[in-house]
Amino acid sequence: MGLLVGVAVALGALALDRAAPPDLTRLAPTITVTDRTGVVLRAFLSPDETWRLPTTRDDVDPLYIRMLMAFEDARFPWHPGVDPLAVLRATGQAVVNGQVVSGASTLTMQTARLLEPRPRTLPSKLIEMARALQLTAHLGREGVLNAYLTLAPFGGNIEGVRAATLAWWGKEPARLTPGQAALLVALPQNPNGLRPDRHPEAARAARAKVLARMVTAGVLTPAQARDAREEPLPDVRRPMPRLAPHLARHVVTAADMSGDSAYPTTLDAALQARVERLVAAHAAGLGPRLSVAALVVEAETGAARAWVGSPDLLDTERLGAIDMVRAVRSPGSALKPLIYGMAFEDGRLHPLTEIDDRPTIFGDGYAPGNFGFAHYGRVTAADALRQSLNVPAVAVLDRVGPLRFASRLATAGVTPRRRGGLRRPGLPLALGGLGVTLEELVGLYAALATDGRAHAVHVSPEAPPTPEARVLSAAAAWQVRAILAEAPPAAGFAPDDATRGGRRVAFKTGTSYGFRDAWAIGMDGDHVIGVWVGRADGTPVPGHIGRDTAAPLMRALFNLLPNPRHPVPGPRPPDLPVVARTADLPPPLRRLEGPDGPGRTAPEAPPGASPLRLRFPTNGATLDWSQAALGLVLEAAGGRRPYAWLVDGRPLDTAPWHRGAQWQPTGRGQARITVVDDTGRAASATIWLQ
Repeated sequence: MGLLVGVAVALGALALDRAAPPDLTRLAPTITVTDRTGVVLRAFLSPDETWRLPTTRDDVDPLYIRMLMAFEDARFPWHPGVDPLAVLRATGQAVVNGQVVSGASTLTMQTARLLEPRPRTLPSKLIEMARALQLTAHLGREGVLNAYLTLAPFGGNIEGVRAATLAWWGKEPARLTPGQAALLVALPQNPNGLRPDRHPEAARAARAKVLARMVTAGVLTPAQARDAREEPLPDVRRPMPRLAPHLARHVVTAADMSGDSAYPTTLDAALQARVERLVAAHAAGLGPRLSVAALVVEAETGAARAWVGSPDLLDTERLGAIDMVRAVRSPGSALKPLIYGMAFEDGRLHPLTEIDDRPTIFGDGYAPGNFGFAHYGRVTAADALRQSLNVPAVAVLDRVGPLRFASRLATAGVTPRRRGGLRRPGLPLALGGLGVTLEELVGLYAALATDGRAHAVHVSPEAPPTPEARVLSAAAAWQVRAILAEAPPAAGFAPDDATRGGRRVAFKTGTSYGFRDAWAIGMDGDHVIGVWVGRADGTPVPGHIGRDTAAPLMRALFNLLPNPRHPVPGPRPPDLPVVARTADLPPPLRRLEGPDGPGRTAPEAPPGASPLRLRFPTNGATLDWSQAALGLVLEAAGGRRPYAWLVDGRPLDTAPWHRGAQWQPTGRGQARITVVDDTGRAASATIWLQ
């Protein structure tokens, strides 16, 4: 008979549970993006406008758990959600005293009340007991405890222990002082009435009550409790973490259909905070409207450690909401190392191969000039790359082949975006005639930093391994690193060898046409750091070049990292012979020349005149139509005046025989500008208006 009654009770309880299951919807926590160790980078408000961060026992200091159970529910590990002994004690005290003296609420019952708030009445208490039994059956004791740690109120719209420690002390709950733990135990008793920022005396008294109970329970010694009472209370509520806001927004948006609430990344929260501070300080020194982006990546894996899309997400003057790590910009000279590396790999070039740096016309009239219009005559490939000379780089790309180069960029994870759609890649690629992102550039340099294998930049700890793709041979990658390791130091920094124990950084800078983009990408053996500086709207910033504007920040960011285990350039590949002089090279490698030639030398200028050149616009340039439609001033230099100007073969009717000419474009698309001097020499540029 007893067995039948037990079975009937069990079946009845099961039927009731299925008919009225506990409502667990409030357990849906605030969406968080975390770093590689679980530290919160960014939290997002839950739909009910609360900060409710997911919290488990493993996230919290064990001292707090011991104090919580000693104060609220000493028999929590053993009872099924309702403590029979506590119920009997509370009932007996109420009968003897004629009023409620103590409650019998367990942590499980409190969790039930947090899930389904009700008035404090006897019927509500009975429902809480039933729900507590259900919760234990559904979640288990560990699940119930985790639910309490996530839902407990701590003042205002703060729910859960993790949100509380971030709001009151700006720290994760893994390490708490006795005073902090005691305050966290006390606060849920009266969350708004005990807020330490508004009611410090009440909070101090409630904390002292908890500490006294902990001494009685043997959790703390009297000396520990005395010291804890002297701990200062937090006097201000701190904002929730807001690190890596651009990346956090992208991660959550990209995965918003997954139903997850916590999104881990590969970032390092402590490093991210320091990088953000340096970027903000650097941007402040540059003045208004200029934005700065920085990306720190582990070279061997491609895992991002810090990601800063702008100095301040909310800075409208700098268009801070735009993530410039992912924005498409012109790389200037930042792609030159891959061009030289491909030539080294092909056996067409050696770092000591001599190249002529002089005015040269390539192909259909492409005549690049160096920055500042100076030329240096015969230079080695290594010096040409270190000094970022344009004519030698174009000459090397002419040998490598623009189509092959564009294909190799794709292998490295760089999408060669060119204005005008699917035009065939040309020699202007050497000088930034395409669009790339900082993320892609850093990924490319991660390949150069190791053994030439592609390392796609990723932020997910669970990112699938990328297919093995070789960007350069190990020997060619080492040659490029060795050259860049000898580059002149960034502005404001001494040479690496001049500093005792200094970190050697191999780096390359770049400045795009019109001073729109300044770049610096460096590698120290373990990490790659990329920095971009410019205006997010693409407006030129005259005088801002990569070496002076981006490189100092890049070099300062390296100082935030631990000393590298694998310094650059690293051990010399065993199959790479040592050559000390150009004369020691095989004859074909001593000088860049041959039947496929570097181009043809521009005709000599008339006596007393410098070579004719088109100063604006430059070949391969893409101009914003909204600006070009207002009229463009064409400008030339050198040769012998007067000049004649032609657009698409037709003479300009306005001011055709002056140093400059005013041209009013009639529509978008391609245009060819030609200037002819008095001796018949010509210079041309093909541009795009878009």
